[in-house]
Amino acid sequence: MAQGIPDEVMMNAALIKQLAEVARDEALLQGVLMRTKETPNSSELVTYAPFTLFPSPFPKAAFLQALAVQTHYNTLVDRISQDTEFLLQALASTIEVDDFSARLFKIHQQILNEGGSRSIVLGLNRSDYMLDKRGDQPPSLKQIEINTIAASFGGLSSRTPDVHRRVLKMADRLEESQHILDNNPAAGLAKAIAKAWELYGSERAVVMFFVEEVQRNVFDQRCIERELWKRNIPTFRKRFDDICKTIRLDQDKRLFVGGNEIAVVYFRNGYMPQNYFSEQCWEARLTMERSMAVKCPDIVSHLVGTKKVQQVLAKPGVLERFFPDQPQVVEQIRATFTGLYSLDMGPEGDRTIAMALAEPDRFVLKPQREGGGNNIYGSEIIQVLEKVKDSSERMAYILMDKINPAPVQNYLLRRDAPLAVSSCVSELGVFGAYVRQGKDLLMNECVGHLLRTKSSEHSDGGVAAGVAVLDNPLLV
Repeated sequence: MAQGIPDEVMMNAALIKQLAEVARDEALLQGVLMRTKETPNSSELVTYAPFTLFPSPFPKAAFLQALAVQTHYNTLVDRISQDTEFLLQALASTIEVDDFSARLFKIHQQILNEGGSRSIVLGLNRSDYMLDKRGDQPPSLKQIEINTIAASFGGLSSRTPDVHRRVLKMADRLEESQHILDNNPAAGLAKAIAKAWELYGSERAVVMFFVEEVQRNVFDQRCIERELWKRNIPTFRKRFDDICKTIRLDQDKRLFVGGNEIAVVYFRNGYMPQNYFSEQCWEARLTMERSMAVKCPDIVSHLVGTKKVQQVLAKPGVLERFFPDQPQVVEQIRATFTGLYSLDMGPEGDRTIAMALAEPDRFVLKPQREGGGNNIYGSEIIQVLEKVKDSSERMAYILMDKINPAPVQNYLLRRDAPLAVSSCVSELGVFGAYVRQGKDLLMNECVGHLLRTKSSEHSDGGVAAGVAVLDNPLLV
């Protein structure tokens, strides 16, 4: 493991077996938990969330670069959300062909036409990166995407450092154990939610965690709930079903669900088309957006996180629109971009398609979807593009350069999975939190990180999708 755990530890089968047993128990002790596939809505039976046996080596310079740029990404998302003209231009082609994006955009336009409801803005984002290794060059940090809705694992990633510290101590790697960073995104995310709740100005009002029908990852969210209860801020959890039955606005546009006034709606649901299983779900989303409650994210910030906006931002001169007098900030953000290409109708989109068909292994084809497991690779790119290349359907996708991380060796601990060394690649997520009231940005912080690792045979998918596992960076 390059500059990480030495081979004499990695290849000592008896030691690895012993460490894996202790690691699983320590994960349970620390609360690194998920519900089981068999009973995803009950906590009667739980298991450990999958994680790596050892922390994975990660270059210190690239890690610090990701942390340093996060507040600029927060500012960028916030400024785009206030630029109606830019967002309309950026998404014009996408909403022609992608029904889900079009429904979201229709709500955004309706809210604009009614005068908007954004006096308090709360953003909890996660920007995801991989290391691109080309030839003899040092690895460079490249952004995969920015998540502006339901960015997960800020809770459980607060619990994993002590697991890896224990494993390294048992492996007689005391020095490495002292290099595992403290990390508590849950506290930082909760701090921003608490600030928005205070600004709303009613002690009786609650923070509503708007959650999915299937809730295996409940403990990740409970970490944030716990931080809020420590501040005596009441929370409750509601699914679409519950909300649709009892949602209402009063004459002042205050939001009520089940008789409770809602100060903050924290979306951990609503980011995929299948989440909206009935017309009532869309009506409930519109009602929430119309309300005085703080939405995290509100509809416009949700739209800012689309792949199409990411692609448009990579065009020359676009970042300067949002940072007109800050060339250093523009450079910091742009340094994390990889190649992003439009598939809009016309010569530019035609060139993109020709390029992808000629060398599909150089690229990733991305639809406008969140939640992991949606991206298209290799020969599948050819299949999809051959179908859509002459129709406007192609505008529902963007093309991105494939990032090439250098693999490292590790053990991926999963329930009922054999204990075997794997060739792995890692993805670094950085959490950002901001709160704005009117024109005043009252909080803008980088609040922690998340490292996820998967076998290098898997192209796509995160922890919740069952592909990646939780990890910690061992800075080298």
